[in-house]
Amino acid sequence: MITRNKATVTRNMDAFGRSDHAAVLSCLTEDVIWEIPGWFGVRGRDAFDKHIEGDGFTGQPDISVTRLVEEDNVVIAEGTVRTQRTDGIVVDLAFCDVFELEDGLIRRLISYLMEIKPIEV
Repeated sequence: MITRNKATVTRNMDAFGRSDHAAVLSCLTEDVIWEIPGWFGVRGRDAFDKHIEGDGFTGQPDISVTRLVEEDNVVIAEGTVRTQRTDGIVVDLAFCDVFELEDGLIRRLISYLMEIKPIEV
């Protein structure tokens, strides 16, 4: 069963993968906080909007969610992202996003990201 909060997170991530700013922003509270520990933190829709396409990256990211878990008003999404830098290098990332929601909208997002590198055996 998909809850309202999971539907919001899914809609947000799908829109993010299309770089659809209006659709992403429609999922957020006005005072949303987005943090990527060790990288940046922003507050508010306008600041969030400026980071939908990250500096140094081009095109639309390929986002694959492998797990979506909810408890109370927190949804955790786990998965992978494949994206391309402006220098042409393709980057594969694993992510774990923690979404805190209020009235069906995202009020805080903490994104944990790690580059996936091939493991040699």
